[in-house]
Amino acid sequence: MRASDEESAAEREPLAHEFVVDEAHAGERLDRALAALAGIARAQAQRWIEDARVRVNGAPARASQKLAAGDRVLADPPEPAPSTLAPEPIALVLLHEDDALAVVDKPAGLVVHPAPGHASGTLVNALLHHVRDLAGIGGVARPGIVHRLDRGTSGVMVVAKTDAAHHALAKQFHDHTIERVYVAYARGAPAQDEGRIERAIGRHPSDRKRMSIVTKRGRAAATRWRVLRRFPKSGALKLEIRPETGRTHQIRVHLASHGLPLLGDATYGRAAGGAFASRLVRPALHAAVLGFVHPTSGKTLRFEAALPADLAALEATLASAERRT
Repeated sequence: MRASDEESAAEREPLAHEFVVDEAHAGERLDRALAALAGIARAQAQRWIEDARVRVNGAPARASQKLAAGDRVLADPPEPAPSTLAPEPIALVLLHEDDALAVVDKPAGLVVHPAPGHASGTLVNALLHHVRDLAGIGGVARPGIVHRLDRGTSGVMVVAKTDAAHHALAKQFHDHTIERVYVAYARGAPAQDEGRIERAIGRHPSDRKRMSIVTKRGRAAATRWRVLRRFPKSGALKLEIRPETGRTHQIRVHLASHGLPLLGDATYGRAAGGAFASRLVRPALHAAVLGFVHPTSGKTLRFEAALPADLAALEATLASAERRT
């Protein structure tokens, strides 16, 4: 076999995952920790374990097994199955594409991957139409997906095109070495112009569709915020947000808990913003910047997504109200 053929074959082989458990995952169930460390869904991690593809310190393991700091976890994933999802010609802005990855500007309102109630019309369906050689990477249902943005959040996302790229990018997200900057519009009048929120996040005790800081099984989470502009007449703020971790709904939950609910957020902000946010059909949150190390070249890449039309219009309305006498 020629060298080039060997390299191509190697790229197609599923990449083994090997981790040393750190303090952050000590005491955690194997399936939960593996999902976070490998950047896969928990159900997928459970299937690997059930199929005897995961060992802890060289021994077979159970999904419920509690891990200790220093444990070595080795996962040997199966050959990825081709995606059976249908490509759909959904409009999508590609900011970058190469042999290892693609970077997209996700519009608000687009669900990232198929789920109950959203079997089609998702970002994954759009990616299969626009991006070359994507099927099967990272699992059948979520080809290429390394991280997610909420349905209502717009902005930059990176998508892996090979298992090696998926693994490398997932590790960067796990290690919190990714640069992520969001722009948000919120209600409030904080005494300081910047701050840091550090509160664990978990499922809401009575509403499983929501996340909360009031939880018995929360995971550590931290978010930095900074005021970019104040709109005193409307009581609104333009904020720069830098999440240090990546928990579900983290920014929305943390800001609401800190008295800074997002405009337009009916779930955590009671549709904060009144008339100024009445035209918004989603939380006023935009992933403006994403920076990471390219998994193949080793170069640091940084991508920006311009403010979408609805949030630009919101800011213009807020600014106009400030100029009125």
